[in-house]
Amino acid sequence: MGIEIVGQIEKLNGNYLSYEAFAERYLAKNQPVVISDLTEDWRAREDWVCKNGRPNLHFFATHFGKSKVQVADCDTREFTDQKRLEMSVSEFVDQWANDSIKESVLYLKDWHFVKEYPDYTAYQTPQLFSDDWLNIYLDNYHMHEDRDNFQKYDQISCSDYRFVYMGGKGSWTPLHADVFRSYSWSANVCGKKRWLFLPPPQAHLVYDRYMKNCVYNIFEEVNETKFPGFKKTTWLECIQEPGEVIFVPSGWHHQVYNLEDTISINHNWLNAYNLSWVWDLLWKDYKDTEESIEDIRDICDDFEAICQRNLAANTGMNLNDFFLFMSRFSLGNMVLLQSYSEKHKTLKSCSSAMAHNLLLNLSTIQKIMMTMISAGGVTAKEVYLDLRETLESPQFLSLVRDMGRTYAMIHMEEEDQVLYSKELFQKLSGFADQKMQICSPKYLVEMINHHTTFFSHLLP
Repeated sequence: MGIEIVGQIEKLNGNYLSYEAFAERYLAKNQPVVISDLTEDWRAREDWVCKNGRPNLHFFATHFGKSKVQVADCDTREFTDQKRLEMSVSEFVDQWANDSIKESVLYLKDWHFVKEYPDYTAYQTPQLFSDDWLNIYLDNYHMHEDRDNFQKYDQISCSDYRFVYMGGKGSWTPLHADVFRSYSWSANVCGKKRWLFLPPPQAHLVYDRYMKNCVYNIFEEVNETKFPGFKKTTWLECIQEPGEVIFVPSGWHHQVYNLEDTISINHNWLNAYNLSWVWDLLWKDYKDTEESIEDIRDICDDFEAICQRNLAANTGMNLNDFFLFMSRFSLGNMVLLQSYSEKHKTLKSCSSAMAHNLLLNLSTIQKIMMTMISAGGVTAKEVYLDLRETLESPQFLSLVRDMGRTYAMIHMEEEDQVLYSKELFQKLSGFADQKMQICSPKYLVEMINHHTTFFSHLLP
């Protein structure tokens, strides 16, 4: 069965694309694009690539050879994905470079390179993709907190969503949509990739009638009985060249092939523009989790806690984690907005792009929390954020500084020192109850409203 390709992904030169234009044309409209000239000054483009344009495998074996990594066997399917193996980078390089010991096509995936080698700056995240709530948050907090079992963090927590991928010609990734329905960007350090994209309105066509199982490989014979809608799908295509960066929007299913020996850098990320996609998937996964264990509801002491635990294990975060994430990020935006207004006394009448961004963030979180309230999303016991503990913690101050640095860079404004004064603390905590806790989505909605009313006229 062949697929119908109806168009190509747009390509642009990054030197002529402002952040505002990118946000308006691609983030807000959830459209893919390939961008050139964003990686020219990356150290990775020098160290990781030989003069002939092929991967410098010797460099990886010499400098990073002891790292343990996950490697996909592209020739072996295991459940809904490729079979995964664990090996060292040296072992992977040996198999890649030595044809005599190759048993199958291998593809190194999901290597948390930045976390493992923080002192080796292989690249800088391009400005266009820097409004990255997910990785800024994970640089300072773990996603999952198991309070019921008195464990601050557990094995479900993911360190970050910044990855290095390495694979020979012929390695590939099966059809999928990205984790959390996040955005992703992928930069080819060297080599070429072929991408096939399916627009979100057609996503249901690549699932079975129960919306549980997805087509694995769009170029294999697809079972029409199991996937009756697949023959109606239409696809967009692009060939990504060395040095080019592709922006993958939320909910776009894609399948990817390495046309040459390839190294790429990939980030998953989210922000105000795709937060609704993240919530919709999280709520769907929650309801699926609830349904899957419905038969034990009557014999469970805490059915909700089991649902949340299973959701975190299957999805990477649960509803409670999401609520705490949004609460901390909201507080961070409030601190920056209040601090910014203290320094720029004329903020009420200015049109600062940074202030607009902070207000957009808070407004978006507020809308998602209202949806969460309607859904009854957070019902587990003792899900709260202690305001005083949070505002005084080094972790939170680090989060705020990272956020401030990011937005100053994105909007090309001077980075302000966070004015974390006693008065600012009182403004943020003055709306709190006697327990000083953000204890529900409803409370967070009211708190955001209280702290943004003064600046609401700045919203578009």
